[in-house]
Amino acid sequence: MIRRTLLTGVCLLGALSSLPLRAEDDRDDDRDGDRGGRRAVYTMTNDSAANSVNVFRRLAGGKLSLAGTFATGGKGSGGGLGSQGSLVLHESHSWLLAVNAGSDDISVFHLSDSGITLSSRTLSGGHMPISVTISGRIVYVLNANAPSNIAGFTLEDDGSLTPIPNSIRLLSTASAGPAQVQFSPDGDQIMVTEKATNLIDVFPIGPDGIPDAILTTPSHGLTPFGFAFGKRNRVFVSEAFGGAANASAASSYNLDDSDMLQLISGSVPTNQTAACWLVVDPSGRFAYTTNTGSRTVSLFRIGKGGTLTLISTAGSTPAGGPIDAAFSGGGRFLHVLTANAATIVTFRVQRDGALMLVSTTAAPAKAAGLAAE
Repeated sequence: MIRRTLLTGVCLLGALSSLPLRAEDDRDDDRDGDRGGRRAVYTMTNDSAANSVNVFRRLAGGKLSLAGTFATGGKGSGGGLGSQGSLVLHESHSWLLAVNAGSDDISVFHLSDSGITLSSRTLSGGHMPISVTISGRIVYVLNANAPSNIAGFTLEDDGSLTPIPNSIRLLSTASAGPAQVQFSPDGDQIMVTEKATNLIDVFPIGPDGIPDAILTTPSHGLTPFGFAFGKRNRVFVSEAFGGAANASAASSYNLDDSDMLQLISGSVPTNQTAACWLVVDPSGRFAYTTNTGSRTVSLFRIGKGGTLTLISTAGSTPAGGPIDAAFSGGGRFLHVLTANAATIVTFRVQRDGALMLVSTTAAPAKAAGLAAE
């Protein structure tokens, strides 16, 4: 295992002054065992003229309240990114990384209980960055426009990003239609899904943060999109099947020591349309797909061996196709961003994984990306 130093500090212009992020009344959350964190939810406006991050406080019971809007200094795409992971929190909860797809760069914000501050803005090493991932100090960004690639950076103590020499790697083809980049839990591999080629890429990462050659595995189902890691280096992938009606699915794999993906459960149907985004709850017991075409959220049980079993269509968004999703409160709340209705729908997660609707909060009209704590 590579040990990295932690920092302490279908599926398609705000102020920079300090702003307290902790909720004013979180006593209900405290009784439920929520400790630490700022109890905040983040999304991007993705505006083509000036991208910004919207910050929402999570109040008692899970309801959201807009706390402020903070300019990234870059430009959004002005439309759907067709990706997962465009807005990512560092594991220390001290840094927030945002892609600026319209200006080919990445913004880094410093987070503290007293406020959020833009620390840096850095060219992404390619064109149209749509997804970003971080492990310790190592950051990789996924650039979607030809030639599709990944590029690596080191996150410095001051929040700046330093490009890692010789870290840019091309995907399987120039126009791969990628959807997401993410580190494995131990930081030893980077994984990328390619929608256009139906491939899943794995890049082994050396101790210097430089990737080895690309290893590709055919996706079990068509249009692999969002994915999330669970326990024991198992990975769960949504399959949109090109948006065909009621045809989408999810598959599970084991990412083994040889850096190859071994299938566990192949294309377990959601019986819904365009399952594009996928998240795994912090306990590792449940996986959820957001089904953009059906306006629903599917619930899967994760077995001890990493098997997937569809339990139900666990919840539905009142309006608009659900896209990005993120957990907060240690997994007690699931927040879902909707594309057409411009809302964040918040659910309380029950013990059996079922979802109970809590609230619906207005979001930016072209919002993309979702992160929560």
